[in-house]
Amino acid sequence: MKFGPETFGELNAEDYDALHDPGTTDESVELIAEIAAGRRTLELAIGTGRLALPLAATGLEVHGIEGSPLMVAKLREKPGGDTVPVTIGDFADVDADGTFGHVFLAFNTLFNLTSQADQVRCFANVAKRLEPGGTFLVETFVPDAERTRSDQSLRAMKVGFKSVWLEAAIHDPVEQVIEFQRMRITEQGVRLVPLVMRYAWPAEIDLMANLAGLQLKHRWGGWRKEPFTADSRMHVSVYEKSVPVA
Repeated sequence: MKFGPETFGELNAEDYDALHDPGTTDESVELIAEIAAGRRTLELAIGTGRLALPLAATGLEVHGIEGSPLMVAKLREKPGGDTVPVTIGDFADVDADGTFGHVFLAFNTLFNLTSQADQVRCFANVAKRLEPGGTFLVETFVPDAERTRSDQSLRAMKVGFKSVWLEAAIHDPVEQVIEFQRMRITEQGVRLVPLVMRYAWPAEIDLMANLAGLQLKHRWGGWRKEPFTADSRMHVSVYEKSVPVA
């Protein structure tokens, strides 16, 4: 299964907003606006603007990178969507103009980079675009230790009177890669929506940041700054670029 920067949008743009709402938008926007503190901000994988548009509405200067022109087209259709500058390309390259005081990458999207090398490259390029003292926020799930011991799975995601959504997955624990096939079965037929993710543990993500010259400043178990514990299912981590000593 081959995934490029544009693949996710090609498969999901049409109904992305309806099917991919994590239910945390308001608290995400509140926390990101607090951390960005009015600084020039860049969202990696801006998508259809779920976070960028309400952040821009607060007065924050928001820019974006997105691999899928189809996702950006959905962003442009929304009120204010034509005012957010977006660079089309692989977000691991962080190829946007200028430097930024804050960069963020939400909703497990770091894991859409399907190799460790690409994830490391992303952190390195973020560090190059950050101003001294700038911050990089990453939100991902915490891998399930039990699930990582199995090599395949099948589960029902939604079951209704006229439809059923199934998710099949093959897991490579050596590469930490999961190949998903999501099957949406309705009266109209079957739609297949594949996805490839390369997960990383929080300590591994910290190491990627350290290699790029970024240090962990905060780690929470959720967008409301819940404590991060051994039972946390997700984490919101903020890394900071050091200020050179004069």
